Amino acid sequence: MPSPLLDAAAVVMCAHGGLAHPAGPNARVRVGGAPIATLAGPWPIAGCPLPPDAGGPCLIAQFSTAASRVTSGGQPVLLTDSFAFAAPTGARLTVASAQNRVRGI
Repeated sequence: MPSPLLDAAAVVMCAHGGLAHPAGPNARVRVGGAPIATLAGPWPIAGCPLPPDAGGPCLIAQFSTAASRVTSGGQPVLLTDSFAFAAPTGARLTVASAQNRVRGI
């Protein structure tokens, strides 16, 4: 089923509320003026409130799934239903809001 593409303007958070942003979005392809995100880049996380004695904070995440039929610059693009886990906690990232005009499979 098609899902919206993730772009640099999407609000993506760790399970504790820290905000994640793509380190290297593809600036050549834009959706609504924002560069799209691909599987290649890591997602640094800022503002995770999980204390160190509880295994936190979340520092960086990497997506493990992406679109199977849509690529950009040779890399699969990320979708709102793509999976990512944060290090060092292993918390899953969630997409709180994203564009909904362009979809991919």
